[in-house]
Amino acid sequence: MRHGKSARYGRYTGGPDPLAPPIDLSDALEEIADEVMAGYSPEQAIREYLQRGSRDMPGLDELAGRVHQRRRDLLSRHRLDGTLQQVKELLDEAVLEERKQLARDITMDDMDRDFREMQLMNLPESTAAAVTELSDYDWQSTTARQNYEEIKDLLGREMLDQRFAGMKDALENATDADREAIAEMLNDLNELLDKHARGEDTQQDFEDFMAKHGDQFPENPQNIDELIDTLAKRSAAAQRMLASMTPEQREELMQLSAQAFGSPELMDQLSRLDANLQALRPGEDWTGSETFEGEQGLGLGDGTGVLQDLADLDALAEQLSQSYEGSSLSDVDIEKLARQLGDDAAVSARTLAELEKALYDSNLLRRGSTGDLRLSPQAIRRLGKSLLKDAADRLTDRQGQRDTRLAGAAGELTGATRTWQFGDVEPWNVTRTITNAITRTVSEGNDPGERLRLEVEDVEIQETEARTQAAVVLLVDTSFSMAAENRWVPMKRTALALHQLISTRFRGDELQLINFGRYANQVQVEELTAMAPLYEQGTNLHHGLLLATRFFRKHPSMRPVLLIVTDGEPTAHLLPNGQSWFSYPPMPDTLHATVAELDRVSRMNSDITFFRLGNDPGLKRFLEAMAKRVEGKVVAPDVRDLGAAVVNEFLHSRRPNLPFAF
Repeated sequence: MRHGKSARYGRYTGGPDPLAPPIDLSDALEEIADEVMAGYSPEQAIREYLQRGSRDMPGLDELAGRVHQRRRDLLSRHRLDGTLQQVKELLDEAVLEERKQLARDITMDDMDRDFREMQLMNLPESTAAAVTELSDYDWQSTTARQNYEEIKDLLGREMLDQRFAGMKDALENATDADREAIAEMLNDLNELLDKHARGEDTQQDFEDFMAKHGDQFPENPQNIDELIDTLAKRSAAAQRMLASMTPEQREELMQLSAQAFGSPELMDQLSRLDANLQALRPGEDWTGSETFEGEQGLGLGDGTGVLQDLADLDALAEQLSQSYEGSSLSDVDIEKLARQLGDDAAVSARTLAELEKALYDSNLLRRGSTGDLRLSPQAIRRLGKSLLKDAADRLTDRQGQRDTRLAGAAGELTGATRTWQFGDVEPWNVTRTITNAITRTVSEGNDPGERLRLEVEDVEIQETEARTQAAVVLLVDTSFSMAAENRWVPMKRTALALHQLISTRFRGDELQLINFGRYANQVQVEELTAMAPLYEQGTNLHHGLLLATRFFRKHPSMRPVLLIVTDGEPTAHLLPNGQSWFSYPPMPDTLHATVAELDRVSRMNSDITFFRLGNDPGLKRFLEAMAKRVEGKVVAPDVRDLGAAVVNEFLHSRRPNLPFAF
């Protein structure tokens, strides 16, 4: 309040909120990446995400559901005989008032009274026929005459309201001059449309028409095409409303239309207008119909508006489905959506459109050599960082302990410091850590002298020289059962988390990802992420171990670390000719070949850990026997904790002499 004046603030309605934070792609990236890792293409994954939405944002499916619900509500709430009912009520009131007047009028000739009574009593049951029959009746009651004249006025306003929204209210209590102005507008409009159909009109013709009759068109069209589009949509909706009526209602209305304003000239002009518009815009739906089952009667103008709403809802449903060629969320008519479902729905749709654009414009997706869309290296890094954090959180939550590795044991100090990150075991730089805490506390407006609280982001560590380097192989089972038992995505998430940890915290280490199904292959993390489920039988651990051995031999100075993720016994092995031999149950030859190759890996002094998924007794016996044979370890995590388990075991293998736990 200032100088006696006040200001009121409300929701910003001028489009996207200019103060809204930028679109956060983190959550979207994680969900889309899960779909990609499950076998969807990035385009499919983005489409699925936008359809589904997120916890805090409704998706296209929810908006489409609200569109369909509103459509059902309109049809179940309304019926189309509102104008006919109004006419019947006015007619009944007029007849009643007239009979009252005849009974009161003692000066009237008895024969004349009896004739009038007989005429009123024997009116046709059809409202339209009764109105027509009374068109020449000499009303004795002023009230009755007014009611009958109101019927003609109502019909005229409703007929106009069908073609020009809002005309019914605008012409209430209209004078003869007002009706003459409407008649002149209709004549000028039809002349303009005729001229346009012949290709003889100019922009000046349109501007002259608008200068004369522009107040009748609140839509404010800027050229004749916009004018025709607006009128054609309304006129087509009027035709669909007529087609949606019962044959009896339609017949009644057609008869009554001649009484509009007490002259057939109005209907002549409107019929001419409909014909012009249909010829100019044949693509509109001029013949469709709907089934209304409600109790709320609609007048002609309101009914036409509802038919337009139904057409808008149908268009929105198609736009939200995104099922047509070249579809994009920029196609969604935000203004139409706000009109039908409210501002909140419009904000949601606009946010989804911005998110879609941000995903395609960001560096998170890129085209491969074949033109297909893939997650970019930047997306892989961001996703790996998130998955690594999730693995750390799961370990901390599950065991409730903190890192207890000895400070300084990672190597000699280099003198440099950096911010602590997950996986670091180096000693703290206490001076830098306290300085960071004081600086942050002061910037937050607090007095560091009263109470100083350390946050994780304050901690800086002293960098050390790594004493050892490791050659790490992650062998992941990609056989049929991994996909069938919903272990496909957790396996990929595990690989990404380990890749992120090694590439950021153990840069001197070398990581090789190897997948094994019927055959084994060395793969890059991007390839593994995009790999579709392989519905082929065969668990060729033997081939995977051969590739692991070859990798370890390429790095003789590094410490070998072998991590094997599998959910089944070996059922395939590689023959001397390079072919894969598959048999289930496992053949002795397969087991012998696998054990022999595992022995070769063990002789390199490798740290070997098996991660058993599922509860297959045969697999359990086999892995326990193998772990005992090579002095390795078997870990049986829940599939949701696979990433955390692999990261934990890797860190143990890298710091074997340190007490370590989460």
